[in-house]
Amino acid sequence: MLPYQTLDEASAALGRNLTYSETLWFTYSARKSDYFLYCHTILFLFFVFSVIPLPLVFVEIARMVGFDRHKIQPKARLTLPEMFRCYKDVMRLFFLIVGPLQLVSYPSVKMIGIRTGLPLPSGWEIVAQLVVYFMVEDYTNYWIHRFLHNKWGYEKIHRVHHEYTAPIGFAAPYAHWAEILILGIPSFLGPAMVPGHMITFWLWIALRQIEAIETHSGYDFPWSPTKYIPFYGGAEYHDYHHYVGGQSQSNFASVFTYCDYIYGTDKGYRFQKRLFQKLNGELETSGEQNGGSYHISTQDLKSD
Repeated sequence: MLPYQTLDEASAALGRNLTYSETLWFTYSARKSDYFLYCHTILFLFFVFSVIPLPLVFVEIARMVGFDRHKIQPKARLTLPEMFRCYKDVMRLFFLIVGPLQLVSYPSVKMIGIRTGLPLPSGWEIVAQLVVYFMVEDYTNYWIHRFLHNKWGYEKIHRVHHEYTAPIGFAAPYAHWAEILILGIPSFLGPAMVPGHMITFWLWIALRQIEAIETHSGYDFPWSPTKYIPFYGGAEYHDYHHYVGGQSQSNFASVFTYCDYIYGTDKGYRFQKRLFQKLNGELETSGEQNGGSYHISTQDLKSD
């Protein structure tokens, strides 16, 4: 709850007039407790899990040529009931694990210094903090993910997430309840190291989940703006990890690829990609090209 009763008091405390965004924030949050504001995280997560994957569902069902040609595993198709079943499983965990976890984790958020007051952070401050959050989460997630691929971690926990060898958007948060708790640690480390405003925290939570949905989409769209992010893995990169399945010791990265490159856990992926690109080139030369992409050749070879 803001310590100001009026806009004039807030302006006097800041020593300047409030910006338009600060005025909106004051109007909305002035009489709301910090705990109530923090609980908005649940609403944002529900929206992201429920709404963001819907265009991918439409693309999967409609099978329009302009989109279908970018399907990474074109022979792997899920029906609408199968996708809805995945969503129901995600929502069950959301209401039993994710939601309650958000409700009880407020003291830790308050302890690390996530603030709700004025002034609001500048755009550059938000961007800088988000970069730190993504980098910290990516590095710590890499090692936890790699641990979950040992025999015990995979059989007891991580195999649930790998039930979808050809992932879909709704499957991004589909996991064992223990994995949800474990992977919450990397997501929290960045804000704990560089605490910011609640708005920055909301953006971080939303963007991280949207990124996970994109990498689990099953489609490698060439017009995706993430193509311009240095060292970004993307859908094709993570799809290979699911495609290989339980035996995968490759492509552990959650967002960027530098950890896999540094620690040598992308060699299988790079070898396979070079191999299929070579095969595609030979097929094009002989006039037998059957799809024109690494994705289609990979799926065809798997089915042979």
